[in-house]
Amino acid sequence: MKTTMKLRSGATIPQLSSADAERKNYLTREVLNRMHLMPAGDPAAYDENEDGSITYFFDPARVTEAPPELWYAPAQKSETMELDSGVTITRMSTKRAAACGYYTAERLSQMHYDIIEEPVAYTLRNDKSVIYFYDKKTAIRQPLMCVSCGKDIRYRRKLCRDCFERDLAIRRAEGDLHRAAVYGMKRERVLFFDLELTGVYDHDEILSISITDGTGKVVMDTLVKPVHKKKWKQTEKIHGITPDMVTDAPTLEELTPTIKEIFASADVLIAYGVSTDYSHIKYIYATEAEREALHEKTRCASIEFVRFQSEHYPDLVHASLSDAMALLEIEWDGVAHTSIADTIGCARVWEKLFPNYYEN
Repeated sequence: MKTTMKLRSGATIPQLSSADAERKNYLTREVLNRMHLMPAGDPAAYDENEDGSITYFFDPARVTEAPPELWYAPAQKSETMELDSGVTITRMSTKRAAACGYYTAERLSQMHYDIIEEPVAYTLRNDKSVIYFYDKKTAIRQPLMCVSCGKDIRYRRKLCRDCFERDLAIRRAEGDLHRAAVYGMKRERVLFFDLELTGVYDHDEILSISITDGTGKVVMDTLVKPVHKKKWKQTEKIHGITPDMVTDAPTLEELTPTIKEIFASADVLIAYGVSTDYSHIKYIYATEAEREALHEKTRCASIEFVRFQSEHYPDLVHASLSDAMALLEIEWDGVAHTSIADTIGCARVWEKLFPNYYEN
C-alpha cells in the first residue's frame, strides 16, 4: 500500500487518515477557507478518497491570511457548493481564483499539469453551468515532450535523449573544427591578463595585474595600490592580498601609460572570464571609442572552455579556471587565485583548446 507521496517541490509527505490528521491538528482546505486562511507551503500529509481523489492536510504553522477580497465580499463568500465527497467549496471569480493560484482543468492541462485533488473553488458561466478551479500547487507536472520530435520525454536542452545525442554530435563536430582551425597568430602579439580586485562591483578597485604573452614571457606582474578602498576582507581570503602588501605599490593611474602601451602592441587580449576584468580595466581609457577598441580585441577563455565542456563532457557543470585546468590535465604554476598564476593557467588552457592558434 502506498503510504507516501512525492510532491512537485521534491518534498515527500505521508498518507494519514482524517482521524490521524485531526490528532496532529492538521487542517483541510475546507477548514482553511472557513478561517479565511490559505496554505503558505506544501501540504503536510494527504489521504486518498474512495473515488480516487486526494485530500490534502496542511500544518497550521504554515498558513497565511487569505487575500481580503476572498472574505470581505459577502455576496461571494455566501455562495458555496457541496461536492459529492461532502467538501464545501466557495464561489469566486476567475480573476480572484488566479490570484490564489487556482485554475480550471483546461488551463492546467495547457500548462502541462494533471489534477489529482478535488476542486477548491468554482464559478458559474452565463448559462449557470459550473466551472471548477483546482490548486496548481497540488497538481502534478506532466512530463514535457521533446521540442524536436515531440515523441519522447525531454532529457536535456528541451530534447529527448536521441535528439540530444544527435544535436550533441553536430555541435561537437562544429566545435572541434573551430578549435582545430589554423589561426596563425604571432605569439608575441597575443596577450593574456588577469586582475585581482577588492570586489566584483564597478566601484571596486584593482589590487594586482599580470600580463603574459603567447611565448610565456611575463610582460607585467605588479600589485596595485587602490585609491579609495582601505580593506577588502572577503576577497582577501581568496587572493591573499592584504592592505599592507599594497602600501608601497603604484596606483592604477601611475601604471596606466605602461598598460596602454602594452595593450596597444597586442592583436588579441585573452582572459578567463573576461567580462569582469574588462569592466574594471576599461576605465584607464577616457573615451567610449577607445574602450570599444579594447573590447574588440578581447577574447574569453572561459566561454571557449564552456563550449568545449558542453560538447565533450555534458555531464559536467562547473567551469572555473581550476575546473578547466583539472579537466585538461594542466598543472598550476604558482599559487592559484593570484593574478600571475591565473594568467599563466589561462594561457595554457587556451593553447590546449586551440593547438593551432599560433603560427609555426
